[in-house]
Amino acid sequence: MSSANQAVVFLVQNLFLLYIYVVLLRFLLQVAKADFYNPVSQFIVKATAPILNPLRRIIPGIGGLDIASLLLAWVLYVAMIIAIFYLVYGQMVPVVNLLIYSVTGLIKTIAGIYLVGIIISAIMSWIPQARQNPVGLLVWQLVEPPLKPFRKLLPDMGGIDLSPIFAILILQFLRMLLQPPYVFI
Repeated sequence: MSSANQAVVFLVQNLFLLYIYVVLLRFLLQVAKADFYNPVSQFIVKATAPILNPLRRIIPGIGGLDIASLLLAWVLYVAMIIAIFYLVYGQMVPVVNLLIYSVTGLIKTIAGIYLVGIIISAIMSWIPQARQNPVGLLVWQLVEPPLKPFRKLLPDMGGIDLSPIFAILILQFLRMLLQPPYVFI
């Protein structure tokens, strides 16, 4: 692959992933019941509203989950894979591979969002004023659902919270487990 082709693939992939992250953050913040009036939440809502609002009229939520945002993230992931595969190989992706890569890629992206959020929250726990910051508050609200089961399982360690370490281990294991083979049929 030529360097110009690599640059185009890099640009296409990162533009798609940027918006996929925003759409998935909207979904995950709704799952976490994060503060809707937070300035960062408002940015995420406004950035996704033009596409999600019409989709929500067609695709209802199920059990309080915003299925439209998950579907949009998946469709964007599929479009990204098709675009990259076409740029690299000049042909279409086999459907089976497209489904496998898009679903595993979406799960890995969600795990990656949680992974980064947990690391940021662990670092922010050392800064006393971090929870007063809108970003800090939102990060804490985002990572609380995946950390909660670990906090229930682990014994009290005298004020030291080991749940982020175990959550990071599980998330990294999940990401490694979902690494698809890079063989296109």
